[in-house]
Amino acid sequence: MAAAKLLIPTLSHFRPLTCAAAVSATNPARLVPHPPDLLKWIKREGGFVHEAVTITQDTTYGLGLVASGGIPKGSDLIVLPEHVPLKFQSDKDDEADSVLLPLSNRVPALSLFRNLMLFPRKQISTVLNWTIWEHLTEELWAMKLGLKLLQERAKVGSFWWPYISNLPETYTVPIFFSGEDIKNLQYAPLLYQVNKRCRFLLEFEQEVKNVLKNLKPSEHPFGGQDVDASSLGWAMSAVSSRAFRLYGKKLPNGTHSDIPMMLPLIDMCNHSFNPNARILQEQDAGNPKMLIKAGSSEREIKQSDPLLLNYGCLSNDFFLLDYGFVIPSNPYDHIELKYDGALMDAASMAAGVSSPNFSSPAPWQQEILFQLNLDGEVPNLKVTIGGPELVEGRLLAALRVLLSNDREMVQRYDLSVLKSLSAEGPLGVANEVAAFRTIIALCVIALGHFPTKIMDDESLLKQGVSVSTELAIQFRMQKKSVIIDVMRDLTKRVKVLLSKETTTA
Repeated sequence: MAAAKLLIPTLSHFRPLTCAAAVSATNPARLVPHPPDLLKWIKREGGFVHEAVTITQDTTYGLGLVASGGIPKGSDLIVLPEHVPLKFQSDKDDEADSVLLPLSNRVPALSLFRNLMLFPRKQISTVLNWTIWEHLTEELWAMKLGLKLLQERAKVGSFWWPYISNLPETYTVPIFFSGEDIKNLQYAPLLYQVNKRCRFLLEFEQEVKNVLKNLKPSEHPFGGQDVDASSLGWAMSAVSSRAFRLYGKKLPNGTHSDIPMMLPLIDMCNHSFNPNARILQEQDAGNPKMLIKAGSSEREIKQSDPLLLNYGCLSNDFFLLDYGFVIPSNPYDHIELKYDGALMDAASMAAGVSSPNFSSPAPWQQEILFQLNLDGEVPNLKVTIGGPELVEGRLLAALRVLLSNDREMVQRYDLSVLKSLSAEGPLGVANEVAAFRTIIALCVIALGHFPTKIMDDESLLKQGVSVSTELAIQFRMQKKSVIIDVMRDLTKRVKVLLSKETTTA
């Protein structure tokens, strides 16, 4: 994507929205060479930063926070007053904000229209349900807050400039990869997501340009500057990689609204599944304003330890797409497959199952598939292998049921039992072995869709490649490792089942 250009050449009243195309994982340049001291700014605004908290260059994730001395467990690390986090809030009396608000409201509408075009016309009314809408708005909330971030980045004298100037100039997310490196991911579900985001940014660029043309200078939310797909991508990436969903205003029913916000300094904590810090929201009895804290967890933080938060139990798809990194041996990583009768038949036959009937299930089997949401008008055909479940319960139940001809035995069990891997062979050893062997064959088929082998990938990494190429190769290597690990696990289970059957016989 090309960098954004200024409509007015002078920089005396504007901050440029240009975005560098190159990416650097370990040494990302900040927006300005010598940004203001972020820690001093937070303290000046009434916040708190523990004396041992320092900003440092992390060799893996770029900038991060490190303890310069020991920090006792339970200590407050960073405390932000309510006015310091960057949230999407507009001033109705501000002419520029009066344009930004309706522009932000077009984000989910544009995405929804585009996604509905993927469905047959007769299914559109069925698709318009809360789950789908929630998914679309969840996916693009980063762009709404990103518009506010861009506005503040363009504004000279912005309250948040000490924070924004410390943000990276570039991000290592796939929307900024070259076309070749997007192909290097070799994984169709992620390729689809990357292409969808790129299409959205190009379409939204035109939407923004149409809204901004012919505006008076006082009405322009970005100080008269041009906004293109590159600057929109920078803003969306900044938010998706750094923002948190926290409690907002209290609603009449006593609950709190869910508001995305960027938390200066706190968002420099890098990720770990074994974190030593956590985010808390507190409200003093005599003060209605909410404080946001990063506090140490139930263990001491030692000198030179990085300060770490858990970003979530996510697959590498989300880590790369939203944060720009890949977790080696990620226990939550998985691969996506499409549940397809012909594919299941082919896998079963390859596994030695005679006459599988996935393509033409009996009516009673079809009813169970409907209950698993693998059949019907708008089924969810995406199933996963890997992660904590090892095999998604819906896929395991479907295989067990369709590889059985004993209707009465199947109907003895609740779906929760048929979906559970811990329920050893509920429909018999032969059925369980056939199901596991079918999954192993599915893994072989999935592995065959990758053009390169892990050994090839390791050899490429040794040759020295660009940051984006390295990330793409690491990503696909982890996906292949997930498949191989599942195959090994299920092969062991098959051997145990067959040994038990032999002993019984």
